[in-house]
Amino acid sequence: MARAVAGPEIERLVQLLARVPGLGPRSARRAALQLIKKREALMAPLAGAMEEVLAKIETCPVCGNLDVKSPCLICSDPTRDPTLIIVVADVSDLWALERSGAMNARYHVLGGTLSPLDGIGPDELNIAGLIGRVREGNGGAVGEVLLALPATVDGQTTAHYVTELLRETGVKVTRLAHGVPVGGELDYLDEGTLTAAIRARTAL
Repeated sequence: MARAVAGPEIERLVQLLARVPGLGPRSARRAALQLIKKREALMAPLAGAMEEVLAKIETCPVCGNLDVKSPCLICSDPTRDPTLIIVVADVSDLWALERSGAMNARYHVLGGTLSPLDGIGPDELNIAGLIGRVREGNGGAVGEVLLALPATVDGQTTAHYVTELLRETGVKVTRLAHGVPVGGELDYLDEGTLTAAIRARTAL
């Protein structure tokens, strides 16, 4: 059994860091050590920032994004295209799309995908909020709903379910293209990705 190399406070810091996605036990120890070594320049400001965010963070009542203001920065931005709503499963997906800078639209965060095996049904997701937004703005405001959901079985099930609910609103429903990524080599792609790319082929 491995012995503790530091006091319980430091060990607790390591254990908490190890819960962060992308950080295993070893990476957490390295991160903790860097924080401790640079406690004045790094740890103190980080602790202050985390305390401030913890006190101010809110879930946007409009789209489900996480921000320190309500409605969130995106929903409050008058330069955003009100005719397009991009539907994502999680806030991390929203942030990823924003980093691309490809769209200047509004978003709707479902809070996950349908997963009967995990007990996640429509009532556990923010689907009703999306339908309400489309109906309220369907007098001309919302013209398209882009489903940017994961290319998994649960993601596609969710996309199909949402599409059926939106059908009666008359809004245009689209989804992200699936297929060969930019810079991807065919030999390294799985069969599912190749099949999706072939089915979604376009004319030149």
